[in-house]
Amino acid sequence: MKEISQKLQGKINRLTNKTFKFDERIREGWFSAVYFLKTKEIAENKLPDNSVTMQFFQKENAVLCGTDEAIALLHTFAKEPETLEIHSLKDGDKISPFETVLTITGAYQQFGFLEGIIDGILARRTSVATNVYNVVKAGRTSGKQKPVIFMGDRDDHYTQQAGDGYAAFIGGSSAQATHAMNEWWGKEGMGTMPHAMIQMFRGDIVAASKAYHEMYPNDDLVALVDYNNDVITDSLKVAHEFGRDLKGVRLDTSRTLVDKYFLRNHHVMGTFDPRGVNPELIFALRKALDDEGFDYVKIMVSGGFTEERITSFEKNGVPVDLYGVGGSLLKINIGFTGDNVLLNGTPEAKEGRRYRPNPRLEKVEFQEI
Repeated sequence: MKEISQKLQGKINRLTNKTFKFDERIREGWFSAVYFLKTKEIAENKLPDNSVTMQFFQKENAVLCGTDEAIALLHTFAKEPETLEIHSLKDGDKISPFETVLTITGAYQQFGFLEGIIDGILARRTSVATNVYNVVKAGRTSGKQKPVIFMGDRDDHYTQQAGDGYAAFIGGSSAQATHAMNEWWGKEGMGTMPHAMIQMFRGDIVAASKAYHEMYPNDDLVALVDYNNDVITDSLKVAHEFGRDLKGVRLDTSRTLVDKYFLRNHHVMGTFDPRGVNPELIFALRKALDDEGFDYVKIMVSGGFTEERITSFEKNGVPVDLYGVGGSLLKINIGFTGDNVLLNGTPEAKEGRRYRPNPRLEKVEFQEI
């Protein structure tokens, strides 16, 4: 059983290194800024009996993620981690600017060299979780929640997929593109066909869909219909071929192209940007499907969708059923800071910073791996 299942069932409080599988070179300081390593040596030799409290915060309204990972890091690589006093919020908590999300108390040489790594964990995970949360929220602007599929596999280094997938799960995305994105939280990746598959069938969307359906008969058939830049024609082709077996069509039209529907219907042009996946194209596709009895076929869109673009679609009643979102969810726009704010129990911090107690913090019990 995955740890996330145990956590959701209340059997454990937090995920551990059984989930995260940290690089052992962290112990050697390989990923720590050199000045932290030098400070660790100075503390060991010059101030061996010091006790510091390190406090972490950021400056936005956000959805916190990465606390389990940061705590597991401490429990795995800190010296005598069972003696550290750790208080923390939880993954998924809504947080405010400058709110303290994590404090660690102990000798600096026990854990100080991990400061930058903790900042980075919290920054990336919280950024992705917050981005996804905002996109999912945008997807219910019309009053009905539209599913958001996390498709960020091509927008960053593959080694980030497991952590980004978990952060996306915390943010509210329940469907993701790769198995790796689902590694920490349990499900398998989902998806149907890329343009490359249609290319091998020489642009024949019906033949490509038939091959897919024959190979994966238990999957929902969702046809990618923009390969020939004629989404209405190709959507109707697959709808007539598969009937009720066709569950949906996906549009991923490049923002540099104008669909052939508009070239055949010049009279509708002139008041909007006709490039890419635009509202007028979706309205026309929905009408064409409905007029021929295919009102059950869902419409999925992808390609450059952001919180703002989804909000606009929803406010204007564009008949989209699912959104596929990638690159915009991976922007790292939330940075965390760790500050030493108490020294041997008394206030001591750099100018402009101070100890900010937070009654929402929970004491963390040591978990040995």
